[in-house]
Amino acid sequence: MSLFNKFLGASAALALTAGAALADPALIYDLGGKFDKSFNEAAFMGAEAFAEATGGSYKDIELQSEAQREQALRRFAEAGFNPVVTTGFSMSSPIASVAADYPDTKFVTIDGYVDPAEHPNVLSVLFAEHQGSYLVGMMAAMASETGTVGFIGGMDIPLIRKFACGYAQGALAVNPDAKVISNMTGTTPAAWNDPVKGSELAKAQIGQGADVIYAAAGGTGLGVLQTAADEDILSIGVDSNQNHLYPGKVLTSMLKRVDVAVNDAMTQGADLQTGVMMLSLAENGVGYALDDNNAPLVSGEMKAAVDAAREQIIAGEIVVHDYSSDDSCPALSF
Repeated sequence: MSLFNKFLGASAALALTAGAALADPALIYDLGGKFDKSFNEAAFMGAEAFAEATGGSYKDIELQSEAQREQALRRFAEAGFNPVVTTGFSMSSPIASVAADYPDTKFVTIDGYVDPAEHPNVLSVLFAEHQGSYLVGMMAAMASETGTVGFIGGMDIPLIRKFACGYAQGALAVNPDAKVISNMTGTTPAAWNDPVKGSELAKAQIGQGADVIYAAAGGTGLGVLQTAADEDILSIGVDSNQNHLYPGKVLTSMLKRVDVAVNDAMTQGADLQTGVMMLSLAENGVGYALDDNNAPLVSGEMKAAVDAAREQIIAGEIVVHDYSSDDSCPALSF
C-alpha cells in the first residue's frame, strides 16, 4: 500500500474518533486568497472535507500581508488550535521561528520545508510537481497544432520553475522540435493574484504562436485561462481541477492534492505524525484531471501515452529532472 493510501486510510479511521479531539485545527492561507480556484482553494476544500466527515470545526484566516504570517501562527498556537496548517513555501521561515515556542502544537507547512531535526513538531508536505507537469506537458504537445506551447508562472521561485521544467520535458519528449515559451508574473507575492498581468502574458505568448498555455500562478492563472478561452486556444489549469471554468477550452489540469494533505493533517489532529512527506505520482499526490469538461479534448492516443509515461515514471524508467535539485533545467532556459 502506498504512503498516500495509508495516509487516506488513517484519515478514515481517525475520523471515527475525531469528535473526541481536544482542540480544533486551524488553516492559514497563503497570499492570493482562499477562493483563488487553485492552490488555496484546494486547501479550503480539504478543510471542508474534514469538517463534513468528522463533524468537527476549524478556524481559518486569509493573510493580507507578509507581516501577518508569524502573527497568525502565534495567535492560533496561543489559542490552543492544533494542528496549525499553512499553505505556501513562504510559511517555512515563520514556522521555524515560532515552532520551538509551542512544543505541544503541531505545525504543517504545505510546499515549505522546516528541518525536522530542529523542529520535531513540524510536518513538511512536499509534492513532485515536476512529475505531474511532465504529463500535462506531453498532453500540451500532443494537442498543439503550432508546435509552440506556453507556461506562465506566478512568483519566480524555484518551486514554480520546477513546474515549468517538468512541463517542458514532457512537451519535448513528445515533440523534440516543440518550442516552449516561459514567463513568470513577478518576483513578489503579488504575482499570485494579478489576473490582468496573467492575461497580458497569455496574449503575448499567443502572439508568439502558443496554442496551449499552462498556468501555475494561483489567482493570476485565472486571467490566463480566461484569455486562452477568449482567444480560442487551450489552457491547462493547476492544483485544483479547473476544467469546469471554461469547459472545452481547458485541456486538463495538473492536480496537486493539497486538499487531501490538509484533510489528513486536520483529521490526525494533535496526534499528527511530523517530519517530511513527499507526495509524487506513486502516491497519487499529483496527476492530471479528466472529466466531462475536457474528455472531448483528450484523445485515446493522448490518454494512453500519458498513462504509460505515468507508469514509467513510477517505475523509474523515465526520470523527470527536478529543477529544485540543482537549480537547473535541461529542457528550458530561465
